Amino acid sequence: MTEQIPIIIPTILCGGAGTRLWPLSRDEYPKQLLSLAGQETMLQDTVRRMSGFVHKKVELALTPMIVCNEDHRFLVAEQLKGIGYRNPSIILEPVGRNTAPALTVAALQSTKDNQDPLLLVMPADHVVKDLVAFHRGIAKGIEPALSGAIVTFGVVS
Repeated sequence: MTEQIPIIIPTILCGGAGTRLWPLSRDEYPKQLLSLAGQETMLQDTVRRMSGFVHKKVELALTPMIVCNEDHRFLVAEQLKGIGYRNPSIILEPVGRNTAPALTVAALQSTKDNQDPLLLVMPADHVVKDLVAFHRGIAKGIEPALSGAIVTFGVVS
């Protein structure tokens, strides 16, 4: 019997009301759904961020998992369709309850088929300019994550 290669699922938190960047960002159209740092929206940039990532110990999931507000489901689906994701995995929050509940529902969803994937959790409203360094950081975290550790990433200022 061959050993199955673990899967890493990009898990994107796309909630938030967009109140701090008003009037550009607002409840109906929060900042993660706007093109603020380039041609594509912040959500689209976040989804594409994993393009080209390869690691010998994990397989990248074909489709990211998106956790978003129920009110934004059609906008999120349309933006993902615009970059080639026809059947995205979207988890709807009936009410925004911050990060911990969103991660919990994503973890439960990812394990429902008796899978045990790694979740790479990314907020949809961050800008990452150095993708090589970003991928290198993820690669460094895979070994500890496969050993059961929770790995977090941050910016050194």
